[in-house]
Amino acid sequence: MNLKMQLTWAFFISLLSAISFGAIALLVTDHKVVQFDSEIISFIQDLETPSLTNIMKLFTFVGGGLPVVVVTVIILFFLYKVLHHRSELILFIGVVVGSVILNETLKLIFKRARPVLHRIIEANGFSFPSGHSMAAFSLYGVVAFLLWRHISTALGRSMLIVISIVMIIMIGISRIYLGVHYPSDVLGGFLASGSWLAISIWYYQRYQERRYEAKAI
Repeated sequence: MNLKMQLTWAFFISLLSAISFGAIALLVTDHKVVQFDSEIISFIQDLETPSLTNIMKLFTFVGGGLPVVVVTVIILFFLYKVLHHRSELILFIGVVVGSVILNETLKLIFKRARPVLHRIIEANGFSFPSGHSMAAFSLYGVVAFLLWRHISTALGRSMLIVISIVMIIMIGISRIYLGVHYPSDVLGGFLASGSWLAISIWYYQRYQERRYEAKAI
């Protein structure tokens, strides 16, 4: 896929994700996702077992706080010291930090209370969109994008994509299972973060294109 096509797809995905997030946000504001949330919560929490609870607690732990900081530092070190790619380093920082700022801003705008029906763990703050879901999508999404070009084998690339998808989905599901987020919170988090990630990649690719054109002159 050539660069112009990549730019087109990145912009289209960002726009589509932003529009979809807007639609979810309107439904949340108008309380029109109650049945959707209730049915999915009921299905997921009906699966509750002690072993599954431990697994979900693990994914929630990995998806926030210190583990995210550790993964971030490792990726920063790898990009700066091993690959010596400073523009990629800036993209990574911009996506991760921007996602946190965006999440906090959206939470303050919508001020949705967390579910209280069946909480396995406690969580503070507003509910929409899910911070864990946004952080997971941004972190593992940008890691997959940056590492893809440095992996030469089809098996390696496939493993990278599978691991990233599994981490994103399981962290999101864990928040529903543990009773601290509605499904619409998680979906909204994925869409908001997807839009931010895609537009960041678009800007990065556009910047790279202009640098290449400047060097060619």
